[in-house]
Amino acid sequence: MGDVLAGFHAAWEFESDSVLIRYERGIRTPKLFQSLGERRIPLAALEGVTLTPGRRGTVVLRAEPRPGADPLIEAAAGQLKEAYDPYRLVLPAERETLAEYYADELRALLTESGPADRHLVAPPSGPLQFKAYDGKAYFDGSSVRFRWFWTGASSAKWKAGDQNFPVADLNGIEWRSPEVLEGHLRLVPRDSASERPAPPDQDPAAVVFGLGYGPVHESLPFAAAVLAAVRAKRPEAAVPIAAPAVAGRRDPAEIAERIRHLGELHQAGLVTDEEFSSKKAELLAEL
Repeated sequence: MGDVLAGFHAAWEFESDSVLIRYERGIRTPKLFQSLGERRIPLAALEGVTLTPGRRGTVVLRAEPRPGADPLIEAAAGQLKEAYDPYRLVLPAERETLAEYYADELRALLTESGPADRHLVAPPSGPLQFKAYDGKAYFDGSSVRFRWFWTGASSAKWKAGDQNFPVADLNGIEWRSPEVLEGHLRLVPRDSASERPAPPDQDPAAVVFGLGYGPVHESLPFAAAVLAAVRAKRPEAAVPIAAPAVAGRRDPAEIAERIRHLGELHQAGLVTDEEFSSKKAELLAEL
């Protein structure tokens, strides 16, 4: 079709084999959309289109993705609020006729339905790191690393030490929205199918969320990128974002981040002067 339909927070560009969704970066645009930037949705990844009345003089055009076609939707597992749905386009009611035209044109091009046997939508390109309540998570395309925070992590996680999980050793992920109680991101190792996992705050394969830690727009794209790599089973094809640190030494950026976090706790009165000085010296010694 080659046409563009602009709505609130996003614009859809209709092409012969896909829909390119470009999200705005305005202050009122949901942060998840801003994080995604733009997404190309192949028509083979869609199985339906609806047009329904919206709130306050609007109409809503929504494309229905096929189950299993989009790693972001698969990782979200039905937990996204309506306002965060990346497949919704909200338009003024006076554009209903135009929206109906595009909906009919798009429906005529859809030929697939039912679960997809692989991901058809490209995973988010970032962020590839985010801060949870008890640690920081990193993903370089081939492995996931958890670095525990001194004050936030449980004793079980400190005893286990910082973790590294090659994608080839994972069977999947479990994401629980930070906007509900006990949100977390848990990695599911391939050899743990018959084991009952520990609570997320005690599980070295999980990071837990809290107020301001692991927000949706950071943790969900991260989870989707990891899930896509696991499903592809080809970690060697992923593009790393940074060279590995020299053996026996920590990445200076990681040390700086942990010192900054320690400083925040110190300023908030959660860490004493003596604890702050002692832990800062330990971290600097790792450089």
